[in-house]
Amino acid sequence: MFAVQLLILALYLVSWYKMFEKMGRQGWEGLIPIYNMVILLEVIKKPWWWVLLMLFIPIVNIVFMILAFIELSKRFGQGTAFAIGLTFLGFIFFPLLAFGDYHFTPDNNNYSQA
Repeated sequence: MFAVQLLILALYLVSWYKMFEKMGRQGWEGLIPIYNMVILLEVIKKPWWWVLLMLFIPIVNIVFMILAFIELSKRFGQGTAFAIGLTFLGFIFFPLLAFGDYHFTPDNNNYSQA
C-alpha cells in the first residue's frame, strides 16, 4: 500500500512540475507546498489571500479549490467537468494536463466550454 501511495505522490509531483512549465513558470515552483498555490493563484489571476482561506477555513477551502481548478481548466481549454476531475480524481486529471495535448492560455477569453 505504501508503494502505491509513493507512486501516486511521484505522479503528482512530476505532473505539477510539467504543468507549471506549460504555464510558463519554473517547474520547481510546482513542487513546493503552499508556494505552488500562491503561484497558481497568481497565474490564474486570483488574489493571494485565497491561500489563507484554503489553509485555515474548512469547507471554504474545498469551494475555493474548486473555483481555482475551474479557472485553471478554462486556461487549459477545458470546462467545469474537467475541474471537478482535477478536484476529485487528480491522480488522473493532472497527468492529463501535464502530458496531454493541452495548451495554456494566460487569459481566460480563449477557451472552449465542455
